[in-house]
Amino acid sequence: MSNSAPTATLLEPVATIPQLVKQAAETYGDQIFLEDGNTKISFKDFEVQCAQLAAALISKGIEKGDRIGVWAPNTIEWVIAAVGAQCAGAVLVTLNTRYKATEAAYILNASRAKMVFSVGFFLDTDYPAALLEQELPHLESIVVFPSDQKTSAEHTPWAALLDSGCMLDNNTSELVKQRMNDVQSDDVSDILFTSGTTGNPKGVQTCHKQNLRAFSTFSDILGLEKGDRYLVINPFFHSFGYKAGILACLLKGVTLLPHAVFDASVVLERISKDQISVLPGPPTLFQSLLAHPDLKKHDISTLKRATTGAAVIPVEMIHQMKSELGFETVITAYGLTESCGLVTMCRSGDSAETIATTSGRVIPDVELRCVDSDNNEVSRGEPGEICFRGYNVMKGYFENDKATEETIDEEGWLHTGDIGVMDEAGNLKITDRLKDMFITGGFNCYPAEIEKLMTAHDAITMCAVIGIPDERMGEVAMAFIVLNPGSTLNESELITWCREKMANYKVPRKIAFVEALPLNASGKVVKPELKKIATEEYL
Repeated sequence: MSNSAPTATLLEPVATIPQLVKQAAETYGDQIFLEDGNTKISFKDFEVQCAQLAAALISKGIEKGDRIGVWAPNTIEWVIAAVGAQCAGAVLVTLNTRYKATEAAYILNASRAKMVFSVGFFLDTDYPAALLEQELPHLESIVVFPSDQKTSAEHTPWAALLDSGCMLDNNTSELVKQRMNDVQSDDVSDILFTSGTTGNPKGVQTCHKQNLRAFSTFSDILGLEKGDRYLVINPFFHSFGYKAGILACLLKGVTLLPHAVFDASVVLERISKDQISVLPGPPTLFQSLLAHPDLKKHDISTLKRATTGAAVIPVEMIHQMKSELGFETVITAYGLTESCGLVTMCRSGDSAETIATTSGRVIPDVELRCVDSDNNEVSRGEPGEICFRGYNVMKGYFENDKATEETIDEEGWLHTGDIGVMDEAGNLKITDRLKDMFITGGFNCYPAEIEKLMTAHDAITMCAVIGIPDERMGEVAMAFIVLNPGSTLNESELITWCREKMANYKVPRKIAFVEALPLNASGKVVKPELKKIATEEYL
């Protein structure tokens, strides 16, 4: 059979992820979709494995709409598990690999996930063993991806589950086809949890068609082409890795190469060895590559396209990405989980200054505006809250109508809480993050969530968290702590305690013990005052 296939631009739009899997198999056939070392899976074989997994899930009683979690690093198995679950009509729930077991358990319980796919060991953590210590009344099984470590008898090995779906008799095969056909364009495809200012993570529901439409647009603007080789370092649990990675590659006939943990030396070697042409990542990733002492020793001539964002970017870095790393196209974008991950993008002809200092213009068929406190649109060049309306607006927060109504107004505008300025050309510059949110190394950090975790410490009566500048990570957490009378605690002890209770990127890097926090008349902490104190006394 020939490997040749029609170009991606000839494909008819599909409305669901199961339809996309089928279309990609028919269109790209024996071309490689997933590659990691010696493991290579074609688009055609990927469809087969997704059907096998769907059959296994159906045999285990998974119904359409059931939630299935994935708590694992970027691997080929992650992709098959996630998309195979969606082919069975299930809803994908992604979990951050930096979560502690208590944080993961919250997500699994809040979504009432019936199954979770995980990994044996990663980042010195035995994920399945940690879950067994949690109260998970809705979880029926834990499936463990291949690992060097032995799998507990209480868990289901990945190979055993996949093998159970291999014996496809005619009846089972028809059940799988029917289940895939039953998935509708407006069905929820995934729930990605994002923290709010209340401190409790909220499950963002988005649907099949809106995700495919958004990332077909993303792929077109970035210029993805059949035959591109895409190293996905952005974690799959985030829309940047899952939607701008997995879905984009399926849409455009691109080979996806998963990468679990960023290391500049290893990534440079992979670019050369694996002939990578597409590389996404936060600015810190590209800064690390540019600063690497062995950069010139590696052949990185295959690089063509890059996407970045989520932090302030020096204009000079965009020039260097083109001159020293060889990228033909560098795109910055803005989005949030509630927007399917995409609202604005730069375009390939934009200047380095526009790419570095703005997040580009709104994507087609979506409206964007900045508004004042009375919800009136402000003039170009004036700051206002960023609002958008269109097909990419989430379906709503999972089982949280109140939060949904607070976020999406009666006219369909989603209020992001981010403050931005639009120029005359429509380019959007983000000036402030979601209320008090800050970004550490590409990860969103929400002070209220960190504060809630920290106040569980017996010695703490009050705490407030802000983001402070950090040369390497962009911003990191700083905590102001008021101790209970008679309690003693030092910075080292508290940071050690935090590392046991929360994902590492959330852990405060600086602690200030204070007698009281600055409060306003309503009793709320005045965060600007804390930022001033931090700047004047601690930085």
